Amino acid sequence: MYREFPVFESCSLSPCRKDDIYVSHFSSYIRSNWNLNHPHVHSFYHMVFFTQGNGQVGIDCSSFDVKPHRIYLMIPGQLQTYFCDENVEGYVVNFSVQFFNSFLLKVNYLDQFPYFKGALNNPVIQIPEAMQEEIIILFERMILEASGGKRLDIDMIKVLMIQLFIHIGRLTAETEKNVSECYKNIQIKKFLNLIETNLLDLKLPKEYARMLNMTTNHLNSLCNEVLGKSTGEVIRERIVMEAKRLMINYDLSISEIAYRLNFNDNSYFSKFFKKYTEMTPEAFRQNIFCEQVFHTVILNQYRS
Repeated sequence: MYREFPVFESCSLSPCRKDDIYVSHFSSYIRSNWNLNHPHVHSFYHMVFFTQGNGQVGIDCSSFDVKPHRIYLMIPGQLQTYFCDENVEGYVVNFSVQFFNSFLLKVNYLDQFPYFKGALNNPVIQIPEAMQEEIIILFERMILEASGGKRLDIDMIKVLMIQLFIHIGRLTAETEKNVSECYKNIQIKKFLNLIETNLLDLKLPKEYARMLNMTTNHLNSLCNEVLGKSTGEVIRERIVMEAKRLMINYDLSISEIAYRLNFNDNSYFSKFFKKYTEMTPEAFRQNIFCEQVFHTVILNQYRS
């Protein structure tokens, strides 16, 4: 969906040997990509593990503190900004879905992990002390394989990535129970994909139910069972998120955003937004502006 934010491909962020995979220490990554301090969108999966430093990571319209031994996970299409001090260090891995699926017989392997489906409310995972050294070793081995030019190095990176994902997946085991491979989850996945491609044109549950060849009540029952919310709630939450992302672009007026989201008029859009966020679009935008000013002040303090 077009938002007038820079959209970065994994190979465009830094010189890398493969278009679909990039592994690096975070300090090198952020130094060579100063524009990451501004809102941008990734078209790939992005994982960061911090080992030291302070700052903030902006993911969509939420901010998360940079803390050692936390993994931050971002899926394609999410809006992101970094506010980090000069002493920040850690690891970063960028990879495309095609890269990861290229060697698996089970092409939907990533779907079993809730953090790669956007199924977790908090995209930040704290690594317990007993596991920290092992996680660091996995990242170091990936960097070594990415820079060494050894035979089958890409295959080794994939093996190391699977180990990493399994470790993280065990920390979110309770959520994984809700995303197992079954009919219900397959249908919900189709529904969520349809929302992504039809959000501007289709906003009613019955329209999506028709595309899935099921009744509205059946789709609503699946959503409540798998996602814990109604079909209408899922659609409305996605519309609100898209509106929030657009509002970070100050070049767009509220009226233009309402038009882009196919609302009949600005007044109806404002009422809709306030109903589900408890603030007007103008108040939300002002709040985001204040947060950005705050982050800029804090970042300057870190660097002074």
